[in-house]
Amino acid sequence: MKIVDMRIHSIAIADPPLRSSYGLHAPYALRTILELQSEDGIVGISETYGGQAPAQALRQLRPQIVGADSYRLTGFLSPMVEGQGAGFERSQTYLVPGENPLDATTRTYAAIEVGCLDLIGKSVGQPVCDLIGGRVRDEVAFSAYPFYKHAGGGGEGDDVREDEYGEALTPEALVQQAKQMVSKYGFGSVKFKGGVLEPDLEIETIKLLRQELGPEVPLRIDPNSAWTVETSLRVGKALAEELSGGGYLEDPTAGLDNMAEVRRRLVAEGIMTPLATNVAVTSFGDIPRSIELDAVQIILCDHHYWGGMRQVQHLANLCKVFGIGLSMHSNSHLGVSLMGMAHVAAATPHLTYACDTHYPWQSEQDEVVEGGRVSIVNGCVKIPDKPGLGVELDYDQLARGRERYEKCPYRKRDDEAQMRKHIYPDWKRILPRW
Repeated sequence: MKIVDMRIHSIAIADPPLRSSYGLHAPYALRTILELQSEDGIVGISETYGGQAPAQALRQLRPQIVGADSYRLTGFLSPMVEGQGAGFERSQTYLVPGENPLDATTRTYAAIEVGCLDLIGKSVGQPVCDLIGGRVRDEVAFSAYPFYKHAGGGGEGDDVREDEYGEALTPEALVQQAKQMVSKYGFGSVKFKGGVLEPDLEIETIKLLRQELGPEVPLRIDPNSAWTVETSLRVGKALAEELSGGGYLEDPTAGLDNMAEVRRRLVAEGIMTPLATNVAVTSFGDIPRSIELDAVQIILCDHHYWGGMRQVQHLANLCKVFGIGLSMHSNSHLGVSLMGMAHVAAATPHLTYACDTHYPWQSEQDEVVEGGRVSIVNGCVKIPDKPGLGVELDYDQLARGRERYEKCPYRKRDDEAQMRKHIYPDWKRILPRW
C-alpha cells in the first residue's frame, strides 16, 4: 500500500503554568501531527513532540516516505533506532523530554511507525493493538498526575484559558488538586511531580495524600533528579510506608550510580521502595549497567523517544526477563498520543503499573480528534471498536492549532526561560538543588 502524501502540522495547545525541577511550563505546549495518505485515500495519523526541530526532521525524510510501501517503510528506516548505545548525553536527566538531540532519530522514527500502523489498521479494519501482537487488555489504567502550579490555565492574550485547578503551591492545595482529578476521572493511583518545594514540604504532601485518599490508592513521587543521595535517602525513609503497596520513588537523584547508592542504602534499612526512572534509562544501551548496579526497578518508557510501539514491546520482554517493572511516561499531549499510548499498553502483557498522562491538563478547546476529548472513565482509556488508533482528525480544530502555533512565539520547550521570565529573573536549573 503506497504512501502518496505526507502532511506535517505544527500546532500549539494551551498549557497551565506547571512546575518541575526543569522550571516552568510555557503558556503553550507544542505538538506535531503527522498524516500519511495512501493511494487508496486512507489517512494514517500520529502525534509527537512539537516545535521546529521535530517538524524539520520529518520533512527531511519526505523523499523516503512518499512513494514507499507503508508495510515496509519502518523496516527500511529501522537503522534510525538500531545501535542506540549508552552514554551520559543520551540521558534525559539534564534536558527536557523532546529536546535531546541524541534521541531525535528515535522520536522521528516513532512518529512514522505509529502513522504507518494507523494507516495499515484502517486499511485492513483492525485496531493497532491487534496488529502488533494482539491485545491482552481492553482498557488501560492511567494515574492522576498532579503538579505544583501557579495560578492560570494556560494560553496568552485573548486566548487565556480558565484555571480549572487553581494555584497549588502548598501541600494542602496540591492534595485538593489531586482529589479533584480523582473525582473527575476516577484514577486509582496518584503520581505527583516533586522537586519544586523544600523536600520536607513534599514529604508532607505525600503524607497528606495518603491521609486523604487512603492506603488503597498507590502514591508515587517524581522530583526529576532534584535531590542529593542523602536527601533521597531521607525522603525514602520518611515515606517508606506511604510509597509501599504499588508506589515508587522516581528519579530522586541524578545518574545510575547515585540511584544505585540510594537503592543499596534503603534496602540495607529494610526499605524496599522501588526506584523508577524515565530519564536515567532511555535506551537499550542503558539497561546493562542499570541491571548490574540494581539502580532501577521500574522503567517508565515512552513510545515517542524509545522509538515506537514495537520498541516498547521489546523493552517489556527484556524487563520481564530481568524482573524489572514497566510503566509509561507522558508529556503534554492530545488524544492521538493518548490513543497511541493506550494501544501499545493494551498489547504489552508486562505492564505492571498504571501509565502516566498529562491529558487532564489539556482542554477540549485544543483537542484535534473528532468528537472531542478521549474519555477517561474509572481511570482507564478503553480501546475503541474501530480500526487503527480509533480516532480521526477534526480538521477545523487542527487548523486552529496551526493558527495558534503561528501566533505564539514558542518554537521549542524551555522551562528555564519561563522561570526567568515569570518567577525568578536569575533562575537556573541546578542538580541537585536539595
